[in-house]
Amino acid sequence: MVSYKLGILHYVLDHVYGAFVHRTKLSTPFFSGGWGGSKLDLLESVIKQLFPDLASQTWPPSVINPVWRTVWETKYSCLREGVFTTPCTEQLLHALPPECHNARVAFLTPKSFSPQNMACVVHLAGTGDHTFERRLRLGGPLLKQNIATMVLESPFYGKRRPMLQRGSKLLCVSDLLLLGSATIEEARSLLYWLDNEEGFGKTGVCGLSMGGVHAAMVGSLHPTPIATLPFLSPHSAAVAFCEGILRHATAWNVLKEDGGIQKSSMTLEEVRERMRTVLSLTDVTRFPVPKNPESVIFVGATDDGYIPKHSVLELQKAWPGSEVRWVTGGHVSSFLLHNNEFRRAIVDALDRLPWKESTL
Repeated sequence: MVSYKLGILHYVLDHVYGAFVHRTKLSTPFFSGGWGGSKLDLLESVIKQLFPDLASQTWPPSVINPVWRTVWETKYSCLREGVFTTPCTEQLLHALPPECHNARVAFLTPKSFSPQNMACVVHLAGTGDHTFERRLRLGGPLLKQNIATMVLESPFYGKRRPMLQRGSKLLCVSDLLLLGSATIEEARSLLYWLDNEEGFGKTGVCGLSMGGVHAAMVGSLHPTPIATLPFLSPHSAAVAFCEGILRHATAWNVLKEDGGIQKSSMTLEEVRERMRTVLSLTDVTRFPVPKNPESVIFVGATDDGYIPKHSVLELQKAWPGSEVRWVTGGHVSSFLLHNNEFRRAIVDALDRLPWKESTL
């Protein structure tokens, strides 16, 4: 009975937080600029072409050459920030706002170390995570366990936020697909850089919520086994925007009236069905099973108002051998209270990978 009441409390907290952030007039809704017109058509076409051939995606990805500066260093550790040109295809680059063309990363390592005897995990941003700090706090304690942290600033976020965008509220539906496509390409290039330029003995990718969806995609497409850690993450963005609390943060009436798709007479339900169809392109169950599913660990929340349990379980079912762990709480409370569980999952997933032969 006590656990049931606590679960209700966590679930209500998600809805209260969501109502305050998303249902008041304190901020603009998602997609107040509509569908995105020709950009959305382009992205749908590009992504649909990928699905039949996802298992044999081109490798290596575009090579990146980050320019680094030291932010601080202590006797034991060092934080650097790097900038590199996004490795997206020419089609995606033209669709991205100019502010998104340069990617930024933070790289937390011991002050002196041998990469071949260390692991490194790339941390991807959840919705609203504009800075490096939260993910550095998550990864920082892992230095003691020989795990470095690389944090990618997402396109459309932080210093890469377009001038007309308010906060995290993307202007167009096409921006959500652009954000995901660019993040995946950048993360893949960073992992290649960690593997081949730096020579880390093990690598992985993690993310919370939206970042977890992107982490799952990156882990799926990587040609060799890596640790893959989606936290509080749905199997598709359609779940978050069509089922979860974010449906209250979406400008449905604007989408209904957007003449860019020549369907201004659609009913609200038809608009939502259109959204489900578009966001089905983010359905990770359509992606290949990662090379080592045993090193995939999902962490879900028992009373998540944003991400229902069935969505977490759908992806785990699609990837036999992967593991689901549950933390007690909602989306917001788990985000705040369960960093130790997220860290434990990172350590365990990396432990299930072999070291590169050169480290033996």
